Amino acid sequence: MRKFHLLNPILCAALAVVVATLLVAGVRPATCAAGTLPIAVDGQPLPSLAPMLARVMPAVVNINSRTRVRVRNPLMEDPFFRQFFGMPDMPRERIEQSLGSGVIIDAAKGYVLTNNHVIAGADDIAVTLHDGRTLKAQVVGTDPDTDIAVIRIPAENLHALPLADSSQLRVGDFVVALGDPFGLGQTVTSGIVSALNRSGLRGLGFQNFIQTDASINPGNSGGALVNLRGELVGVNSAIYSPSGGNVGIGFAIPANMASQVMRQLIATGTVAHGSLGLQAQDITPDIAPALGVDAGSGAVITRVRSGSPAAAAGVAPGDVVTALDGKPVRGAGDLMNAQGILPIGSQVTLDVLRAGKLLQVKARLDMDKVASAEGGNVDARLRGAQLSEADPNARRDGLAGVRVDRVAGGSRAQDNGLKPGDLIVGVNQADIASLGDLRGLLARYPRQVLLSVVRGRDAVFVPLR
Repeated sequence: MRKFHLLNPILCAALAVVVATLLVAGVRPATCAAGTLPIAVDGQPLPSLAPMLARVMPAVVNINSRTRVRVRNPLMEDPFFRQFFGMPDMPRERIEQSLGSGVIIDAAKGYVLTNNHVIAGADDIAVTLHDGRTLKAQVVGTDPDTDIAVIRIPAENLHALPLADSSQLRVGDFVVALGDPFGLGQTVTSGIVSALNRSGLRGLGFQNFIQTDASINPGNSGGALVNLRGELVGVNSAIYSPSGGNVGIGFAIPANMASQVMRQLIATGTVAHGSLGLQAQDITPDIAPALGVDAGSGAVITRVRSGSPAAAAGVAPGDVVTALDGKPVRGAGDLMNAQGILPIGSQVTLDVLRAGKLLQVKARLDMDKVASAEGGNVDARLRGAQLSEADPNARRDGLAGVRVDRVAGGSRAQDNGLKPGDLIVGVNQADIASLGDLRGLLARYPRQVLLSVVRGRDAVFVPLR
């Protein structure tokens, strides 16, 4: 029979250090049985996180989302095959479930903050509260690029979590992570802030992560990272794990960034990210000599949109951006990430290397302007979907394509299985990079069409009829 130890040697050693320190300071622990910890020191109870957690835990919820996925069978899609074998003309589906966590941030209105990947494409979302109640939730808005989503539940006897100013966090500050790992039930782990402003993690969109060694495991996504005052400092989002389990490297979206996105989602259901109106690429060993710089020492501008803030500031193709607001730019990802997480209207300073001379230019971030279209104007099978082009420099995984921003209920797009947040990257195995590509390929295939779609962190096929 496997035994579970309540205290590991490291914890025992740490507690021994605490007691020893108190003894050196002249504080005598209260009498206790041999081999056990004191319950008090000089008449005072030992420090505990329990009072703070009693206030925080009711604001952390479990989220169970269910997604209906259409199963593609080429034979079943053939009208002759169905008629010959007497097969019913109905789609075949399977149900996928996703477990995650969330944080109540407005008790009066029932708003719950979570990760986009927890609810991406979900048809049904159930939220289980700390008191055992299970409530049906509605999606308020999602932003795949920051992995933030807001859902809403009936506002009845809820407890909300106050937001901290995450810009005041320091490396070494104590933090506590709450969530529902592996579906076990609400779980609390503790640690410290290991690093700040982490970025460069593949496939995670705009990045400005808090890194922590508090244990974060599958199911913790969307849960709370709080300080010792019980204030939300981050939203648990990802882990670094070669094995799939916790190795002490977890990442949380800062509360300030989450709050900025959340306000836009509640107001409009979508998020407008800041942009300078340029595209860039990494400096590889192949092109570095021609630019007169070292590989990985900046981002080279490849395109500047006419009338954009970058154009007004005098930025030109071939310029190498080495820093933004004094922070080094190591590649195109750093440059796009910095734009995406700053508020629209922010003024930024770019360090630019041009023909061997270092210049500084100032520009003001504008709304990220991308081409968009109503799905019915692209193809009748997409009617009811609002579409927009995805800039490969600024989007997760560096994928180009067309994003589904909204899908009207009961529309043909919804019947075909498209969901808000989907990124259409291909048609019949041919890659697309723009609305024009999508329109052209769909016109070539008026009957059998299979869309390649990135949904959350999964890749799926969506047949159009």
